[in-house]
Amino acid sequence: MPTEHGVTGLKGFKNTRSLILIFIGIAVNLLLSELMTVTGCPLYLDAVGTVITASLSGYIPGIIVGLVTNIIKALTNDPSAIYYGTLNVIIALITAYTTRRKYFRKIWKIIIVILMCTFVGGVLGSILTWFLYGFASVGITSNFAQYIHDTTGMSEFMSQFSADVLTDLLDKTITISIIAILRKVLPDDFKRSLRLYGWRQEPLAINIKSEVRKVVTGVASLRTKMTVLISAALLIIAITATTIGYILYKQSITDKIERIGLDVTGTVVNVLDADKIDDYIARGHEAEGYDEAEEIFSTILNSSTDIQFLYVYAFREDGCHVVFDIDTEEAAADKFGDVLEYDEGFLPHKQELLKGEKIDTMITDDSYGWLLTVCNPVYNEKGECVCYACADISMEQLTTECYGFLAREISLFLGVFILILTVGLWLAHYNIIMPVNSMAVSTAHFSYQDEESLEESVDRLKHLGIRTGDEIENLYHSFVKTSEDNVHYVTDIQSKTETISKMQSGLILVLADVVESRDENTGFHIRKTAAYAGLVLKGLRQLGYYSDQITDTFIQDVVSAAPLHDIGKIEVPDAILNKPGRLDDDEYEIMKTHAMAGSRMIQKAMKNVPDSGYLNEAKNLAEFHHEKWNGQGYPHGLKGEEIPLSARALAVADVFDALVSKRIYKPPFTIDEALKIIREGSGTHFDPKIVEAFFLMEKEIRGVAETFSEDTLNNLNYELKHIHLKGL
Repeated sequence: MPTEHGVTGLKGFKNTRSLILIFIGIAVNLLLSELMTVTGCPLYLDAVGTVITASLSGYIPGIIVGLVTNIIKALTNDPSAIYYGTLNVIIALITAYTTRRKYFRKIWKIIIVILMCTFVGGVLGSILTWFLYGFASVGITSNFAQYIHDTTGMSEFMSQFSADVLTDLLDKTITISIIAILRKVLPDDFKRSLRLYGWRQEPLAINIKSEVRKVVTGVASLRTKMTVLISAALLIIAITATTIGYILYKQSITDKIERIGLDVTGTVVNVLDADKIDDYIARGHEAEGYDEAEEIFSTILNSSTDIQFLYVYAFREDGCHVVFDIDTEEAAADKFGDVLEYDEGFLPHKQELLKGEKIDTMITDDSYGWLLTVCNPVYNEKGECVCYACADISMEQLTTECYGFLAREISLFLGVFILILTVGLWLAHYNIIMPVNSMAVSTAHFSYQDEESLEESVDRLKHLGIRTGDEIENLYHSFVKTSEDNVHYVTDIQSKTETISKMQSGLILVLADVVESRDENTGFHIRKTAAYAGLVLKGLRQLGYYSDQITDTFIQDVVSAAPLHDIGKIEVPDAILNKPGRLDDDEYEIMKTHAMAGSRMIQKAMKNVPDSGYLNEAKNLAEFHHEKWNGQGYPHGLKGEEIPLSARALAVADVFDALVSKRIYKPPFTIDEALKIIREGSGTHFDPKIVEAFFLMEKEIRGVAETFSEDTLNNLNYELKHIHLKGL
C-alpha cells in the first residue's frame, strides 16, 4: 500500500520541523508586536506567526503559538495579553480549517478568511476590551476611539467598537496576505513536510485516507462521540470552576466594599462626640463642634470614590432622627433634626437598631440604586448607643468587576478548552479512529475470488503496521492472525471444492456417456451441445440481453448441466432409440417421454443436493429443451419466455448439432445449411434474441462443429474446456 506522499520513515523528522516552526511562529509574533509598539504603528501584527504556523503545520501548532505568545507577553510587559490568547487560538483554528479547505487558492476566498479573522480580532476583541476596561482606557485604538467619539457623536461603545474593527481589518488584511503569499511561493513538498503527524501505523495514501474518513457509521461516528465526550467533560469542569470562582470573587469584592464602609464609619465614630448627639439633633450648626465634624465628614465622602452617601442617624421609635447628612450630587442632604421614616433596608433591623445592637451589612436596591449599607454604632461614655454612623457604597463597582472577572475567566477557559479538545481529538484520530477505520476498510476490500486475491488482502492488512501500544494494537494482531488462518482455511476449502467439482463434472460426463452409448445416433452430442449453449449465452451477454440473469455462475451451471439434458433417454427402449428409419406416431410419443423422465431423475438427485444451481438448470434443460418459442413443442407446450432461458439456449444448440451430425437415419447437413435452418426457425422454433446471439458467435460455433467432425471423433480425451469457452 503506498504511503502518504510516498514518505514512510520521516514522521519524526516532520514533527521536528513542526516543533521548529512553533518556535519561529512565537518569535515572529513577539518581534512584530514589539516592533509595532516601539514604532508607534497603530497595528498589532501579533498573529502573523500564528496564522503562518496554523496554515503550514495544522491546528495544534497554530493554537500553541497563539496561546504561548500571549502568555509570554502577559509575563513580560502586558498582563492583559493573557485574556486575548483565546482570540489568537480561534484565528489559528480559522486559518488551519480554511487551509485544509483550499481557501488560499482564490482571491475571494482569501477575503472571506480576512473577514472571519477580523470578526474574531475586531468584533469579539472589542467586546472583550469593553468588558475588561471600558471606553478608550487602554490599547492602541484608545486615541482613535476617542477621536471617533468626539467627531461623530457616537456612543462610547460604538466609538470603541468602530475603532477596534477598522484597525483590526487592516491588521488582518496584512496578516492573511502574508500567509497567502507564502503559500503561493513555497514548494508543495516543503509545505507538506511542515505538517504535524501522529501516525501510530504506516501512513496511508491520500486516496486510502480519504476512504477511511468516509467509513459508514451508525447514528454517530467515533469522532463525534469523542468530541461530545471531551467537550462535555471540559464544560462540566469549566462551569463548576467558573461558578465557584465567580462566587468566591463576588464575595471577595463584597468583603472589600464592606471593609471600606467599616473603615469610613469607624473614622466617623472616632470624630463624633457621642455625648453631644442630642444637642446636635436639636441645635445643629449652633451646637459646638457640629460644623467641624460635618466638614470632616464631607472631606471623607469627597475623597472616596467608593462611598455614595455618608450620614449619622439616631434610630428611635418615632423614626430616624437625622444627626448629620452630607450633600451629594445624587441627592440633597436631609436637615439635622429631621425625623425620617424607616426605609425598607432598615425595617428588618428596627428592633436591633432601637436596642443599639450591631447589625449586619445590608444590601438594598431602591430609588437610590443598588447599595451596600454599613452601620456602625456610636456609644457615649455610659456605654449607651446614641446613634449610628452609616455609609452607603454603590454596588455598581461589584457588577463591573464581576463582569470583567467573568470575561477574563471565559476568555482563559475558551483558549484552554480549544487546545485540550484539539489535542484530544488529534490523539484520538491517530490512536483510535484511523487504526480502527483502516482495519475496517482493509477487511471491506477483502477478496475471496482466488488465492492470489486472498494473499493480497492479507498483505494489505499486515501492511497497516498498527502500533498504538494498547488494546487496539492487540486487536489488530489478533485480526491479522485470524485473517491469515481464514485464508489458509479458505484456500484449503477452495482446493477441496475444486477437486469435488472436477469429480462431479467427471461423474456427470460418465453418466451422460452411459446414456449416449445406448444411442447409436449420437457421437459427442452432449459435449457439443454444452459448447454451443455456452457460446450462445456468451453472445447474449455481449448483446446486453437478459443481463440480470446471465452471470458467470449461470453460464457455468448451464454448461455443466447440459450433458444431462438427454438423461431421460435411458428409459427409452433401444429399438426405438436406435431405429434406423422414421418413428411412427406411437414410437414418437414414447420418445417424447424422455423429457419428463430426465426431469424426474434429476428432481430425485436434487433432494440430496438441494442447493446445487447446476442441478436446477439440469432439470430445466432435461424437461424443457424440446419446447418451442411458438408453443408447439413438448412436453408442456410452453411458449415465449415461459420457457426457461437455459432451455431456450440449449434448444438452438441441440437442433444445430442434430443437423450437422450424422445420424443412422440421415447424413449430416453442411454447416451453412444448418445455419440457414436455424435462421428460418427464429421466432417460431427459437427465441429471436438467442438466434441473434447464435449468429454473433458463428465463428466460434463453426470451430466447435469442425473440431468434432468425423476426422476427430476418435479423440476421446478431448476436454470441453478447450472448446473456445475462455472467459465463460
